[in-house]
Amino acid sequence: MNKKKGPVNQTNIKNRLFLALGPGLLMAGAAVGVSHLVQATRAGADYGFAIIWVLVVAVVSKYPFLEFGPRFAAATGTHLITGYRRMSAAAFWVYVAITFGTMFIITAAVTIVTAGLAEQLFGMGWSNFSWSALIFATCVMLLWFGRYPGLDLSMKVIISLLTLLTLTAVLIAFGAGAGADAVRTGAPSYWNAAGIAFIIAFMGWMPIPLDAAVWHSIWTGERSKQTGSKPDIRAARFDFDMGYGAAAFIGLLFFLLGTLVMFGSGVTFAAGSVAFSSQIVDLYSQTLGSWSVPLISVAAFITMLSTTLAVTDAYPRVLSELWAEVSADGGESATRVAVYRLGLFAVPLAALGVLYFTSDAFTLLVDFAASLSFIAAPVLAWFNYRLITGNQVPPEARPSKGYRIFSLCCLGFLTLFTVIWFYWRFFS
Repeated sequence: MNKKKGPVNQTNIKNRLFLALGPGLLMAGAAVGVSHLVQATRAGADYGFAIIWVLVVAVVSKYPFLEFGPRFAAATGTHLITGYRRMSAAAFWVYVAITFGTMFIITAAVTIVTAGLAEQLFGMGWSNFSWSALIFATCVMLLWFGRYPGLDLSMKVIISLLTLLTLTAVLIAFGAGAGADAVRTGAPSYWNAAGIAFIIAFMGWMPIPLDAAVWHSIWTGERSKQTGSKPDIRAARFDFDMGYGAAAFIGLLFFLLGTLVMFGSGVTFAAGSVAFSSQIVDLYSQTLGSWSVPLISVAAFITMLSTTLAVTDAYPRVLSELWAEVSADGGESATRVAVYRLGLFAVPLAALGVLYFTSDAFTLLVDFAASLSFIAAPVLAWFNYRLITGNQVPPEARPSKGYRIFSLCCLGFLTLFTVIWFYWRFFS
């Protein structure tokens, strides 16, 4: 009997890991967008290998606080928003303020990149605003009818395709000797107001904003409903590590691509989204060849469309859960669906309002949105740490002592860089 029990248990473990897989890759799909196509490529193109440490530190310092989202969901059967409310009214309403302060700008920022890629691909002569309106309409329609399962499947295909193409481009660039040229080229100083501002913006969305911890905890619940299987801590962390690792690796690839192809060339990225998108496609064509332009154009557009789709889904889902926490009926299922669908229209419309006034200031809008995310990061990190080490989580699901110390060190770093940003912004 004992000899048969081991393989059966091992099979059960593999099944649980497979059933849990989805929210992490969905998070990666939301991550691989502006932070990668725009910010990581700009970082490499402008500063080369000199600021690769920023990418590494951003990925490491955010890891525990993003991982706490699916861990909390697996341990408690609920999401972080409920955790914030139960922890304290102050934490809940601060999160509400952060959400409403960033969601329209973040939604606008990811959509304008998608709009630029759409015009670059189709060449219709449309404005950013017109493309954005069409993209939002498409996302709303897909989410209205497809909901979570369609979102989950599309991300798995898109992330795999983009990773393969970008890795190929980077390897070809290294093979052409671009790495040696990049190392020999002197990097400009980044210890000035402009450099610090860019570093903060780069870290804000690399590989993804800390808001995504809440999204991931909600998507974990949706995945559980889809499969009929509640993930344990091991399965939830496996799913998270897969998605977060993919997002970090692809971020590194885009950073290397910007460094190898553009750094030291004297060419800087354009401020307009259409011209910027053309330069992104040119990065691939310079390394893979002109034959790759149609394929890269389609892949980059679909990637950003998937990011916009994920963000368009995330914020209405957050709004429906916020409503459930404050409503008198305790958030009945029908009410949640109604609020979600209302949010599907309200958030894109508000984001279109932002784009109407800012669509010509593409890189400024992206940097501003990313900076807001970074400034909010220490607050959300502290909330997540308090939750995962508090009484709402069973003792066996809480992080170990070593992991808690590591998390506090990461929190200290995020706080320190926020203080540096404030100093350079207001006193330098």
